[in-house]
Order: sequence, then structure tokens, then C-alpha cells
Amino acid sequence: HVQLVESGGGSVQAGGSLRLSCAASAYTVSSSCLGWFRQAPGKERERVAAIDRFRNTYYTDSAKGRFTISRDDAQNTLYLQMNSLKPEDTAMYYCSATTQPGCYDIWTRTRPVAPYWGQGTQVTVS
Repeated sequence: HVQLVESGGGSVQAGGSLRLSCAASAYTVSSSCLGWFRQAPGKERERVAAIDRFRNTYYTDSAKGRFTISRDDAQNTLYLQMNSLKPEDTAMYYCSATTQPGCYDIWTRTRPVAPYWGQGTQVTVS
């Protein structure tokens, strides 16, 4: 069964960096679109970044220039490099995986729809 195991969250001072990882099992990261989402207390889950099987990348405005989504096919792992972190980046971060080559289901749709989700990893910026 598909599993997404996240790691790399933690506490960091403003201006610092974190690298989130999402290791996939029973799933090939190069096959379909994957993405990162985040949710802060009292707020709805929001899109952060996505990458499709063709390696096209997509970012929410607040992440552009600071965050980089990537994947390592050999390690079968999805990453989110976060630089210049701000307090407003504080949230629970989730990785997601789809069965579609493009990112319509998790990026273009008003409400993201994905069959697979990670457990979430907490990012706290102060």
C-alpha cells in the first residue's frame, strides 16, 4: 500500500532554512504529480508547491523565490527546500501524491483532491 513518510520539520528562527523530505513507498515519485500543502491553526489547508511527472513546478505566491520543490528519483523522495523562512510560514506541512501525470487535481482545482497524503510535519518559525 502507498505510504508517504515525512521528515525534516522543526523549529527555526526567522531567516533560517529547513528541508522537508517525503519518502514514498509502493509509489514512484517520477510517475505522477506530487505536492506540498500546509495548514496553520484556524486556517484552511493551502497549496504551497507542486511538481508534475514532467518536472514542471508550481508555487503559491508566498513561496516563490524562497521555496523549491524537487524530487530525487533514485531515492524515490520528494523534497521542499525552504529558505528565508518567516513566522507566517509556521504550519503543519503535508506532502501529497496523485495518480495523474499533471497537477490538475491538486493545483488547478479549487479544492485539491489527492488519494495519498503524508502524516504531516510541523514547521515553526519564530
